[in-house]
Amino acid sequence: MKRPVAIISSAALVLVALIVAVSNPSLVGAASESTSSEADNSLVRSHSPILGPDDAPVTIVEFFDPACEACRAFYPLTKKILNTYPDQVRLVVRYTPFHGEVSETAIRVLQAARLQGVFEPVLEALLARQNQWAAHGNFDEAAILEIASQAGLDSAKAQEQLDSPEVQAVFEQDKKDVKANQIRQTPTFFINGEQLDPFGMQELVDAVQREVEALSEAGGGS
Repeated sequence: MKRPVAIISSAALVLVALIVAVSNPSLVGAASESTSSEADNSLVRSHSPILGPDDAPVTIVEFFDPACEACRAFYPLTKKILNTYPDQVRLVVRYTPFHGEVSETAIRVLQAARLQGVFEPVLEALLARQNQWAAHGNFDEAAILEIASQAGLDSAKAQEQLDSPEVQAVFEQDKKDVKANQIRQTPTFFINGEQLDPFGMQELVDAVQREVEALSEAGGGS
């Protein structure tokens, strides 16, 4: 990445910048804002399914595995949060295939459902009947497609989409973002870019409420 051309004045400017950064660490944050914003992009991609309004000021990002029992247990809570704050909160789903082949197939089906405009009903159907296709590690691809088709998925079209370059690109990008964000368990939540820590159902409710109230106070003015 170095250029072979060495200009003394440019080198001097770089040296001064380094000295300023070391002597005044408070300036480093401002200088690294672009890097930080690039990192934040790994939380939300343009292909990511969104439940709730696209322009909601509070964003919950969930790293989610459809075969994960804890993800299934959290879904009614995230849906309740969305219903409680219908204009203020959105949920962004990031695919996280921690349960191997069964997760990968379900994720591809969900992405096909997103392309067909039936993501939410297919998601809810797969979670409601998770024990039929992912119980104790059992892998039943036919059951996944059958459940999804009953929820509105065009299975014939989905067969063409499951291994399409578009779906494969989404799958690969989300795997990279899982690694980049050091996700080690599902679900993992981020609220407006901050990871939920400590983790828990009430903690998620409280964190979202704090964000909504802070925005309300800021917008309420004097």
